[in-house]
This record gives sequence, structure tokens and C-alpha cells, in this order.
Amino acid sequence: MRTDSYFYLLIFSGLLGCVGKFKTTEIEQWEAQAARVEIIRDNFGIPHIYGKTDADAVFGLLYAQCEDDFYRVERNYIWAIGRLAEVIGEEALYSDLRANLFMTKSEAVDAYEASPKWLKDLCDAFAAGINYYLFTHPQVKPDLLTHFEPWMPFYFSEGSIGGDIERVSISKIKAFYEGDQPLSIVGNDRQAMINDYLMEPKGSNGIAIGRELTSSGNALLLINPHTSFFFRGEVHVVSEEGLNAYGAVTWGQFFVYQGFNEKLGWMHTSTYTDVIDEFVEKVHEKEGVYYYQYGDEIRPISSHNVKLRYKKGGNIREKSITAYRSHHGPITHMTDDKWTSTALMWKPIQALSQSYIRTKIHNLEGFNKMMDMRTNSSNNTVYADAQGNIAYYHGNFIPKRDVKFDYSKPVDGSNPSTDWKGLHSLAEAIGVINPPNGWIQNCNSTPFTSAGEFSPKKENYPSYMSRDEENFRSLHAIRLLKESVDMDLDKLIKLAYDPYLPAFEILIPGLIRAYDQSEKEAALSAPIEILRNWDFAVSKESVAMTLAHYYGTNCLRVGDRSDDLKFIELVRYWSEASPIDERLLLFKNAIADLNKDFGSWNQTWGQVNRYQRFNGAIRQNFSDEKPSVPIGLASGNWGALAAFGSSYDNNTKKIYGTRGNSFVAVVSFGDKLKAKSILAGGQSGDPSSPHFDDQISLYANHSFKEVAFYREEVEARAQITYRPGLR
Repeated sequence: MRTDSYFYLLIFSGLLGCVGKFKTTEIEQWEAQAARVEIIRDNFGIPHIYGKTDADAVFGLLYAQCEDDFYRVERNYIWAIGRLAEVIGEEALYSDLRANLFMTKSEAVDAYEASPKWLKDLCDAFAAGINYYLFTHPQVKPDLLTHFEPWMPFYFSEGSIGGDIERVSISKIKAFYEGDQPLSIVGNDRQAMINDYLMEPKGSNGIAIGRELTSSGNALLLINPHTSFFFRGEVHVVSEEGLNAYGAVTWGQFFVYQGFNEKLGWMHTSTYTDVIDEFVEKVHEKEGVYYYQYGDEIRPISSHNVKLRYKKGGNIREKSITAYRSHHGPITHMTDDKWTSTALMWKPIQALSQSYIRTKIHNLEGFNKMMDMRTNSSNNTVYADAQGNIAYYHGNFIPKRDVKFDYSKPVDGSNPSTDWKGLHSLAEAIGVINPPNGWIQNCNSTPFTSAGEFSPKKENYPSYMSRDEENFRSLHAIRLLKESVDMDLDKLIKLAYDPYLPAFEILIPGLIRAYDQSEKEAALSAPIEILRNWDFAVSKESVAMTLAHYYGTNCLRVGDRSDDLKFIELVRYWSEASPIDERLLLFKNAIADLNKDFGSWNQTWGQVNRYQRFNGAIRQNFSDEKPSVPIGLASGNWGALAAFGSSYDNNTKKIYGTRGNSFVAVVSFGDKLKAKSILAGGQSGDPSSPHFDDQISLYANHSFKEVAFYREEVEARAQITYRPGLR
């Protein structure tokens, strides 16, 4: 590390022109804090941040994140605080309104001011770390935010940037607040369902294996989020106050979201526990003031003015909207011409506290105490620790309701009996601890198969606690776990990348039966024979995988269906009950599409399914003319545990992955922690960095790197050691 006075002089002489953006007093504070932080980058560019206090470590963590991908850090907060329209234009206007419906800037400031000192210190360090980066990197030009504030994390408290708020329909908000739009603009529900099926599923896999099934006698944990690629970076953050957490951090967070410390690990999967309700309000207007009925009371609807700025034609314009709330929550849309409010978990102080405290827990008792804060509403949690414990928590924030009402639909907000009755305790929620079978899995699936025959029983819980369906990923995981013995890190990686695709084991035989019962069109003979001899496993070399994917996608896009059928049931229907002629037509069209796009249907999966990243753009513009990497993974729709799929139209002939396996880790907890990890592409969002894509060959070959966790391991792999501002 270069620390000589001449080097300092060069640094600070280059920064003199930046002082005007920031106060001299805050610069002095940043310099003092930076002196208490050390960053070590290993051979893959992973930052290992060491701070004297937790706040110092957070300062360094945010500084390091900005080094790796400032624009993703910034974009997450632009979105969260409701200012995206100022950057991308009018199309984001009602996304911004949604943010302001649930929290205003003044409410975020109030939350910060009401926080305990330790949390305020962390929020101060968050803002300071980013601002110091901007101060020391004057060449970086933010899209919007030139000064970050300590109240901003309260918009972003659970860890997953969208959280529950993303489930609230923007189109419905627009229809209500523009006032003159018909509700039909929200779209066709059936088409929306089809579009959802065509998209790569959002979610994750979490697997915990108890000591009785491992060769070492140590519990194992698979951390396998399925997010947008480059959505999270890999970090290690340490302080002298007991912080020592490693894992994935959503850009801009000051806590490890999915990861581990020396004694335990946690993996979050998206939950479908019912934590959001809609209340139809009986609203009356009197002398320009709105009131709503609540039992025998007439209450005023609260309101506040929201000023939304948006870019249009090279200029910034402003739109003022009066936003409304009942005690249930903000008014978000109309139901049968009645104002409807949306209630969801919004306890930013408690949620942010829980997210951080989680990273410093060292045993199951402490973890349960943390979980009893009950403010993680968007996630399930899979857990393992050094004492050999494994556990599963289905949801965390679960409102109590009167079961005589159907909360899957809007309920009558004027009836006090429909109000939430507090929260279910941790003991009342669905969960599993140390099941006798020795394994736990959740793949965004029902908790009632989470531990095989030792899973919780559905009849013991209110229906709103779990509306999660079974899916092919879960069936795949269970099949493998039932046969698991003498597990170790490498065997867990092999399990996590098992190539079998259970959806096609159902779907493809139905197509073959249809062909065998038909007049056997000559043009279909060769591709049918390839599918007939397929073992339903994905690989880069497989032509059958290409054929199956294109056929399956056609089924999803235009196949006959009943809207009452769940996804697994639909696949079975297309195999067993759909018209034979339709199956053959869908396959014939798949062959035609391949011939049109590639000149031949005989394409290996690796020729079609690709990874590509050639710049740091948040939304990559793909090109068939530019280099890309073959990937032998498949969509989670088909039951791939190691998911790789596209979440938007690429406007290309080849398929370019946009989400799925991103950060993945396997961890063994014992006297000494051992872990391996992989990251899609690389740690840096800068194409000029050697760590922009230095992990892609490992990623494509399912090869993991050893995690450097202990100080001696980090120093052995150190490529550069520095303090913030001195690199």
C-alpha cells in the first residue's frame, strides 16, 4: 500500500476542485473515517473491508461498492426514493408516485431521526462512504444523485430492492390518479399470466443439509439466489465490534443480504405468504374534503401533495398529484368504482435493524430472537450453523386475520373486523427446525414439502400463511436430496447444478405420443427421434434441449389452456390432454423458427443459449454480432435448479440470459468455516476492469472459486491493499 506523503499530495491536489460540492467539515470527517478502514481486493477483485467500528466497515463497504458499480448503487436509490422519471422520463412517473404513496421524504427523515444511535451511525456511514467516493472520483458523473443522505436506506430496508412494493400495480395507480383512464388499461389478466410464464421465474433456491448427511459432520448451506444478473456484488465486511459477514449485497445496501458469518448462514427465497391486503373504502366527499366510513365513525382521508419531476424533450417538468391514505394504507386503485387502499409491511426502522442485526448473530437462539422482530415480509429464510442446526422459516411478517374473510380478494375496509389483528408470533408461523430426514429445501415453493415427510402440515395453518405452489425446481431438489449421503461442498455444487429437467420428462413424451399417433410427417421424423432418445438433461452439446425449449416456449406462448390450471398441471395437460394436432403444430412451428433464425433446426443448446456482457449498462443491449459465451444451463421454468433465462425480449436470434444464477455460494460450518462461490461475469461493472468478466469461464463450467474468509486467506490472495481515497 502506498502511503508516502508525495502520494497523498498528488491525491489531494487532484481533489481541490471538488471541494465546492461538499462541506469542508464533512470532508474532514470522511478523511478521518477513511483512515480507520482498510480494503483488500483478492485475485477476483472481491473487496474485503476491515473497519475499526461497524460504522467504519459500512463506510468502506459503500465506498468499495461504488468503485465496483456506482451507477447501480445510484440507480437503486433513484428508484427507491421515487425520482426515476427524472432520469428515464415520463414512463417512470407512476413508479415514482408509488414510492411516494408509501413513504415521503419527510417520513424517511423522521424515521432516521427516530432511529437508535447505532443505526443512525450506520446510516451516516452509508452516506459518507458514497459521498467520499464521489469526492475522490470527480470524473464520475452521477445520473441524478450528487449527494447521498443518511435517510435514504429507510426506503430500502429489507434488502431486496423492490420488496413488497413491487407487487403493487403501477398501472392501477396510474388509472386512479389520472382519473380519466378506464380500469381496462391494467391489461388482460390472462395475457399477464402468459407473459409471466414466458419470463424467467423470479426467486431463489435455498438448501440446508444437516450434519448426519455430510462426510465432515458439519452442516452445509446452498445460497442460490435467482436475480437479475449483476444485481448484487460479492463482499466481505469485518469490524473490531464483531462484524464478520460474507455474501451478496444488493448494490447500495450496508448489510450482507444473503450470506454467512463464521458461525451461521442465511439464504432468503421469495415468499408468497399473503402479506399484502386491499381494503375497499366507503368514501364520501363533503365541501372538497374526503371522508371514509369505519364502523360507526366517519374519518377524514389524509392527503399530501406529491410533486413529481420528470424528463421530457430534454427538459425537466413537474406534475403535482394529491395522494390519499386511509389508516389501512395509501389509496392505490379502484375496485368496482370504489377507492381501495393497500396495506403492507412498512416499518423501516425495525426492518433495517433486523436486516443488519441478522449478520452478527452467532447461534440458533439468537437467530430466532432476531426473526421474532418479524419485519422481513418478502422472504423465506433457509438457515444452517456451526452447531449442526438447520432451519426453515416460511415468511416472517404475517398479519393475523379473521379467517371468515377472503383476503385473496379486496375486503370491506369499513368493517373493523377486516383489520389486521397484530402479527403471528414466530412460533405460530410455518417453520422447520432439524427435521429427522436431515435436509431442508425451498425453491419458492410450498413449505409443505420443505422437509419431505417431516414437512409442516397444511391443515395446521391458516390458508393465508402459504399460497405457494409446488414447482418443478422443488420437485427436482427433493428428488436429489432424498438420495443424498456423505455430502460435502463439491457434492452440494453438483446437486445444485444437476442437469435433469423434470418439466420435460412430462412434456416431451406427450409430443412423441402425438407424433406416433399421427401420419408421421417426414420433416418431423429426425427431430422427434432426437427427443425420443433424450435423457431430459441440459448441456451445451444437446440438440434435444434446443428442440424442447422452443417447443415448450410455444406451449407457454400460445398453447391451449385452462386458466384454472397451475403451471405443473398445465405442463401435464399439454402432455396428456391437449389436442394432438395442436402439439404437432406447436412443434412444427418450433422447427420453423429454428430454421428461420439459424438456417437449420439442428442447433446445439450452446449455439443458441448465451451469456453476453460488453458494457456496464443496467439493461444490456444484446447483439448476435458480438462475442458471447455458450451456457449449458436452462430456465427455471423447466425445473433447472441452476437457472439461466431471459427476462425480456432481446430482439436477437440467440437467447441471452438476463437472470437466474448470479451469486451462488456453498458453505460448510464447523470449527473452521469453508466456502466456495461464483459470480456471474465478475465483480466489477467496468469493462476496462480485469474483474468485469474474469469469472465467466468458471461460471460456464460450473466451477467455483475458494472463498477467502480468514485474514490469512485474504492476505495470501491479496492483489491490492488500500484505504478509501488512496487507490
